[in-house]
Amino acid sequence: MSNVVEILVVDDDRIVSAGLKLTLERLGYRVVGVVATGADAVEQAGALRPDLVLMDIRLKGSMDGIAAAEAVRARFDVPVVFLTAFADGETLHRAKLSGPFGYVIKPFEQNNLQSAIEMALYQHEIEQKLRASEQRFASTLRCIGEAVVAVDDSGRITFMNPVAEALTGWASADAAGQDLAEVCRIFDESSRAAAEWPRLESGDPLATPDQSRFLLRKDGTQLPIEGRIAPIRDGDGPSTGLVLVFRDITERRRTDAEREQIIRELQEALGNVKTLRGMLPICAYCKKIRDDAGYWNKIESYLSSHSRAEFSHSICPDCRQRHFPQFPARPS
Repeated sequence: MSNVVEILVVDDDRIVSAGLKLTLERLGYRVVGVVATGADAVEQAGALRPDLVLMDIRLKGSMDGIAAAEAVRARFDVPVVFLTAFADGETLHRAKLSGPFGYVIKPFEQNNLQSAIEMALYQHEIEQKLRASEQRFASTLRCIGEAVVAVDDSGRITFMNPVAEALTGWASADAAGQDLAEVCRIFDESSRAAAEWPRLESGDPLATPDQSRFLLRKDGTQLPIEGRIAPIRDGDGPSTGLVLVFRDITERRRTDAEREQIIRELQEALGNVKTLRGMLPICAYCKKIRDDAGYWNKIESYLSSHSRAEFSHSICPDCRQRHFPQFPARPS
């Protein structure tokens, strides 16, 4: 793949365009086309896809250089450097609004021409990288599982991800430019008072263990939430806005409530289990047990009332031999 920069020249002066072509080629650039009208410039920019367009501001025909540059930039993302000898104030204002990457004044000098081209190419490369980075960042925010809302330094919303749209009930397009307190209406669950937004520098949490809050959605329903506010800073400078990140904790609260219910039921069940422990006073002769009230109970009745044990009755071999010798034990 060639690394030679390809340039499209747009100028309705044949002598100027011919001289410009020779100069560019001497500088090591490749001139892929020379056209004289704005319409041809747009057409050839789409067909040739040059790395850069050198465009005269004043062109004959219905489309001047400024209009052609706007079309080339919008449709093909090709940087444009304007060529101009003179222009009135209105024309220069229009040229600035079109977002040019540079200007070359006629008659141009070779060094100035090369500097303008290299600066334009560098600026365009930086813009592409920045745009790609912003797209990756936006994609990440769209895919994150928490609501993300960004506002400027006046508290107006500049960004909402899909989760924030779903939780607040606001479409991102409708929320853009709205006051944060209008879209994210957050209240204290105990006092039902509207929560005061933390200052931009604080980075305070939206809710704490001692202070639960809910979001009042656009349709009037309520969602318990937790999250945090953080300032947006431009380097080491002051805050330029803030970002609010929060999540719906309805499901977590339901799970916590179910767990607490299970724990209560288990504690209640354990409380109903009858256990025997400590020292039991028992008669050495009749084997009765004295209860807490001072009454003597047969061991059967005492154990039945103080445990879940059940009894069946039979005769042990020793008692059989002692009390019923006429009934010999069955052979085992």
